[in-house]
Amino acid sequence: MPDHDLTTRAAQPAGVSFDDAPLSRFHLKITALTFGANFSDGYQLGVIGIALTLITPQMHLGSVWEGLLGASALIGIFVGSITLGWLADRIGRQQLYMLNFLLITLASVAQFWVQGPGLLFALRILIGIGIGADYAIGPTLVAEFCPRRHRGFLLASLTAMWTVGYICSYFFGNWLVGYGGDSWRWLLASSALPALVVLLLRIGTPESPRWLVSKGRLDEARAVVAKYIGGNVDFASIVTPVREGGVAPAAGGSDAAASYRRLFSADQWRKTAFGILYYNCQVIPYFAIYTFLPVVMAKFHLKEGFLGDGLLNVFLLLGSIAGLWFTARFSRRGFVIGSFVVMALALGPLGVWPGGPSLVLFVLFLVFTFTMSAASNLDQVYPPELFSTALRSSGVGLLNGVSRIGSAAGTFLLPMSIDHFGFSVSMTALAVFLVLGALVSFVWAPETSDVVLE
Repeated sequence: MPDHDLTTRAAQPAGVSFDDAPLSRFHLKITALTFGANFSDGYQLGVIGIALTLITPQMHLGSVWEGLLGASALIGIFVGSITLGWLADRIGRQQLYMLNFLLITLASVAQFWVQGPGLLFALRILIGIGIGADYAIGPTLVAEFCPRRHRGFLLASLTAMWTVGYICSYFFGNWLVGYGGDSWRWLLASSALPALVVLLLRIGTPESPRWLVSKGRLDEARAVVAKYIGGNVDFASIVTPVREGGVAPAAGGSDAAASYRRLFSADQWRKTAFGILYYNCQVIPYFAIYTFLPVVMAKFHLKEGFLGDGLLNVFLLLGSIAGLWFTARFSRRGFVIGSFVVMALALGPLGVWPGGPSLVLFVLFLVFTFTMSAASNLDQVYPPELFSTALRSSGVGLLNGVSRIGSAAGTFLLPMSIDHFGFSVSMTALAVFLVLGALVSFVWAPETSDVVLE
């Protein structure tokens, strides 16, 4: 059937707009199924640090292998986000949404039998690739299905699950490695259980109707909308914005290089640049500080235990929960600017006033922890709202992938910076990133709270 006939048919039904459809059980289900990647990421990044306390002496690892194993999942996330995010724009979201968790499940189980660091490194890269793919595809799928009124809250809840996964790994991991011996094998393999549950529950997940429309497959898109959202949805409310925001394919067909070039086209580059800069200005201090948390805690003269690590984990959890309310209550632009300002004011004194009272500095660090955890909710909200359907997975994948370069670089450089320049200078440098994030957000941050996705 000719395409113009399909467009005419698409415009015939009259009813509620797709973006204003009532929140349904399906919307909650597609969001819950996407929790898996964020929980797995937090859990995977948490357990490796704990497991290395036993792996290092057993395998006689040097600092190079310790660093490689610690960063392995981050490397994989970078590769998975960049490559599979682009592929999802080309072949669809649904297939990769299933396959990435199959990869995570199998690689997680295989960790139990590793005998050397090389194989463990390879398996954790594969796990990272699966997680990275879901970072690009999961939020994209949630954003493309959910009504705009609830989109921010549902997307923000994905990041809250990262914190839950990280906290679970901390408490469960420290309990399990207390048994010594090969308990680290059980700890690493335990990550396969939530991955398997998510994999099984994802069976039957439909393709994104927005993506189907962008490819001209209107009959399939119409069937998905009728079955999962409702027969009274005005189908034209999807067709029109997707086609108006569509990006013409590159000459000679769509390829990865062409997709990423379009992200920096005249009408798109500012959103892409904002996404890259704001994301990195946030994660560089976050990962650097929390990877070397014992070093930071030592500056407060606090011992490990509830008062130190335990209390910080409580504030991480409280911040992630509060961030859900902030995302729903405040504008995207106001939240991102305000959070950068608060974090800079809380972290700055650690650099410019390192000799201050320990209690005062620790309270400021708790404020930083709470605000950083709350602001991280935007990491799953802003990226999918910045891009049109034709580029959404590629754009989200690019932002997630590049953010992992920033987080890995910050983690790698912080201990050397402390050794060469001192703790004060290092904390001041991290605070400068937060100030830069505030400035970039003030100049470039768009307001996307109520936008209809193109």
